[in-house]
Amino acid sequence: MNYRFERRYSGSIQAVIMDWAGTTVDFGSMAPVRAFQRLFRGEGIEVTLAECRAPMGSDKREHICQMLAMARIRDAWTQSKGSMPSEGDIDRLYQAFVQIQIECIRDSAVLIPGMAEVATTLTERGIRLGANTGYSRDMIVELVQRAAEQGYSPEVVITASDVRRGRPWPEMSLQAAIALEATAMHACVKVDDTGVGIEEGLNAGMWTVAVAVSGNEVGLSLEDWQALATDEQRRLRDRAHARLAATGAHYVVDSIAELPVVISDIEARLARGERP
Repeated sequence: MNYRFERRYSGSIQAVIMDWAGTTVDFGSMAPVRAFQRLFRGEGIEVTLAECRAPMGSDKREHICQMLAMARIRDAWTQSKGSMPSEGDIDRLYQAFVQIQIECIRDSAVLIPGMAEVATTLTERGIRLGANTGYSRDMIVELVQRAAEQGYSPEVVITASDVRRGRPWPEMSLQAAIALEATAMHACVKVDDTGVGIEEGLNAGMWTVAVAVSGNEVGLSLEDWQALATDEQRRLRDRAHARLAATGAHYVVDSIAELPVVISDIEARLARGERP
């Protein structure tokens, strides 16, 4: 006779793992876009905001590869350089990108409104905080310091250069959960502003929360967002929510400020025997 036992975790949330740009800092995820535009401009190629944002969430070398694979950029490169981009070109671009990105991060290392309060609230509830990112380790040194000065200091930070495979592979989230001593992936929440970041969390077996307005999908600085008419804000918000919901995210919110309410709802679902 076969017996089937299904194990369910029904406790509280133990760990929350959050992305950086567009999720906890840098409203609109502006630093990566500015960096990629500067990088390609240095090669004599102007790239659009949409082209920069399409691979967002990937590790930055892969991001460069995906941009170079876009037909318009590939054709512009070939016309300018006389040949298709090579692995050597990609390596050179990535090395140049690192310093440009560090400079752009420095200019955008401001917490998204409500983030410091969220960090305090979750910590007081006994939830441990981790972070991961498509940035490499050397890109985020100053960012981590600046965030701490503003009231957010995650216990664990995992970067794309710390793992063999970045998003959408679950390695960064799993490594963070282990370091935060989570006993079950169902007790963990992944928060991100990109589809590939949500996919990472889903692949890790975690609850996922997508942030729509503050991140890559709307793609506007806080000042530009606040300057929009209400109808235009609603249009952009609805579009961003729909796109992120289509990634399979369990929740879609405007910004990180809404996270404590979401955590409470997840804990109620866990208590009822639900799981991601």
